[in-house]
Amino acid sequence: MAWRRRPEAGVGARGALALLALALYAPGARGRAFEWYSAVVSTEYVDPYTNRTVWSVSESGRFGDSSPKESAQGLVGVPRAAGRDPEGCAPDTRFLVPAPGGRGDAPWVALVARGGCTFKDKVLVAARRNASAVVLYNEEGHGNLTTPMSHAGTGNIVVIMVSYPKGREILDLVQKGIAVKMTIGVGTRHVQEFISGQSVVFVAIAFITMMIISLAWLIFYYIQRFLYTGSQFGSQSHRKEAKKIIGQLPLHTVKHGEKGIDVDAENCAVCIENFKVKDVIRILPCKHIFHRICIDPWLLDHRTCPMCKLDVIKALGYWGELEDVQETPAAEPTPGSVLAANLSVTLQDDRSEGSSMPSSSTSDSAPHCDAGFKEDAGENTALLEMGRSDLQRGGPIS
Repeated sequence: MAWRRRPEAGVGARGALALLALALYAPGARGRAFEWYSAVVSTEYVDPYTNRTVWSVSESGRFGDSSPKESAQGLVGVPRAAGRDPEGCAPDTRFLVPAPGGRGDAPWVALVARGGCTFKDKVLVAARRNASAVVLYNEEGHGNLTTPMSHAGTGNIVVIMVSYPKGREILDLVQKGIAVKMTIGVGTRHVQEFISGQSVVFVAIAFITMMIISLAWLIFYYIQRFLYTGSQFGSQSHRKEAKKIIGQLPLHTVKHGEKGIDVDAENCAVCIENFKVKDVIRILPCKHIFHRICIDPWLLDHRTCPMCKLDVIKALGYWGELEDVQETPAAEPTPGSVLAANLSVTLQDDRSEGSSMPSSSTSDSAPHCDAGFKEDAGENTALLEMGRSDLQRGGPIS
């Protein structure tokens, strides 16, 4: 019987995952890296109520994309009309810089709100007023977050962004006339990788290819599984029909002192055990005998005699497909009795002790079995008729 290997699951899934990994880690799959720096913002002022110096340091700022990454410091200045134009977008915007004893030429830092105009316009307005740095505070809806700033063409002026709460805190102090000194330092370098557009297309194509391969593998798997299941059902049907044919072979129960069977000398060629009294044996058309429980499974798988290789199915006259076998149950003998076919074997053994006896000896060859079967065909027919006549007269069978 040809065994078909059942298809295994998981092979297509592993291949698909490998393809996706190749797409993600292939050369060029990643785009350029985006680099930005955080800013350390330090403020210092004198509390007018306690006359104590208040310090505050936090890495809460972010350098602009076009800003030089360097330190800067100075007194904080805000637009004079902060209530009407806190963004500092007007070209003639003037800044209020509270300073003890007059500002003079001391460096100062412009503090403006985000919005109203572009980042570049805000920086250029403050640069025309000789600001050493520009600090933008974010909008209120962003909370403590900062965002990237693009302000190309603003020169070498330092530009950073701080959160809205930080910017409002400094603005309130300056509007009260308190001089606030701010120092800007370079913070941590951050690198953020982006996937380029070309890489996105490559990954999309790889994903679609993966889905097509997975779908094709799934279809192939279920086709193979369907064929495998069909072959199993076909094999079961085949064995069922073969079992019906094998059931038509004559059976015999071994008795003590029976002629034709030497209990002490003869054995079953399948299990290599001697025949014993009350053993049920199966007689093949080639006159070889075996235990029924040994020969029936053998014939289901091989169809041939284990000793002479005679095709038992063909010898019984079934040359076509096994499905054409009629469902005729074989007559089972009663204990201690012999069928007509068994009778012919017994009578033949009584006729001549030198003739071929049913034997399990491995020295019998295939040509000898076939020749003996053909020579005894006519005589067996006559003996069968005699057996039927005895049965009709009510005579003993054995």
